Amino acid sequence: MGCVAVKVDVDTYHGTLEGVPRLLDLLEASGAGATFLFSLGRDHTGRAIRRVFRPGFLGKVRRTSVAQHYGLRTLLYGTLLPGPHIGRRCAAILREVAARGFEVGVHVHDHVRWQDYVAGASEAWTRRELQRALDVFAEVFGRAATVHGAAGWQMNRFVPGLEQEFGIKLASDARGTGPFLPVVDGKVIDVPQLPTTLPTLDELVGRDDLRGQNATEYLLAETRAAGEAAQVYTAHAELEGGAFAEDFGRLIGQWRAAGRRVCGLTDYAQTLDRNTLPRCPIVTGTVAGRSGMLAVQGSAATP
Repeated sequence: MGCVAVKVDVDTYHGTLEGVPRLLDLLEASGAGATFLFSLGRDHTGRAIRRVFRPGFLGKVRRTSVAQHYGLRTLLYGTLLPGPHIGRRCAAILREVAARGFEVGVHVHDHVRWQDYVAGASEAWTRRELQRALDVFAEVFGRAATVHGAAGWQMNRFVPGLEQEFGIKLASDARGTGPFLPVVDGKVIDVPQLPTTLPTLDELVGRDDLRGQNATEYLLAETRAAGEAAQVYTAHAELEGGAFAEDFGRLIGQWRAAGRRVCGLTDYAQTLDRNTLPRCPIVTGTVAGRSGMLAVQGSAATP
C-alpha cells in the first residue's frame, strides 16, 4: 500500500509557538513522519486583509473561523502590531523539530508578501525573497535547506530554476496528481516536485457538497479511491496543531490502519525513480474550497 507523505506548512508565529509542539507530540504518538516547512521572517498575517476582494476569500473565512484558529493578535501583526520575527524568536522550537527526527525545510520568509505578490514578481524579487528565507534557515539550523514548499501554492516561472540554483533537492510548490519534474520554457528542471494531491481540511470544513460525509471521512474516501498510489497531504500548524488536532490524529490512525506509511517528503521521494517521472509545466488553476488561482501541475510535456 502506498504512503501518505505529510508536509506541515507553518505560516505564523502563533503556529510555530503553539501548533508545532502539539504536532510533534501527536506525530510521535502516532508513529508518523512529516516534513515541517517554516515561515522564517516576520509574521505579517494582518496584511492579508488585502485579500478581502479575492473571489471566495470571505466564504472561506466564514467557513473556517479564521479568527478562532489564528487568534486576534495574529490578525493584527503587520498592521496595528509589529510582526515578531519567527525564525529568531522561535529558533529553539525549530531546532527541536529536527532534533526529534523530523525533516525540516523552507516555506517562505514573509508569508503574506510571497503569497500576495510572487505570481507577478520579477526574477530579482523572487530571488531576493527566496534568498532571505534560505539565509534565516541556515542561521537557525547551521546548514543549507534542501526542501522548499511555496506559500499558498503561489509561485512564478522563476521559482523552479532558482530552487535548482540554490541547491534545493525537492520541492512541493503546487497542487497536482503525482510527482513530476517541472518544465519551464522548454527546459526540464532537475528538482522533483511532489505536489499536494489531497484536499486540505480547511478546504473541506463547512462545505455542503461532500456527499454527506464530514471532512475526515471525505479525505479517507479520497485516499482509498487512489488505490496503491502514494499521496501528499498538506497540514497547517495553525489548524492541525490546534482545533483540527483530533481530526488529524484520526486521519493518521486510519491511514496507518489501512496499511499506509505516513512519512515525510524525502522518505517518499526516495521511493521514486526520477528518470521515469513525467515532465510537466506548472500552470495556474483553481482548487475547490480555496480562493484565488494556485500553481497546479499541467499535462505531461511531449518528449
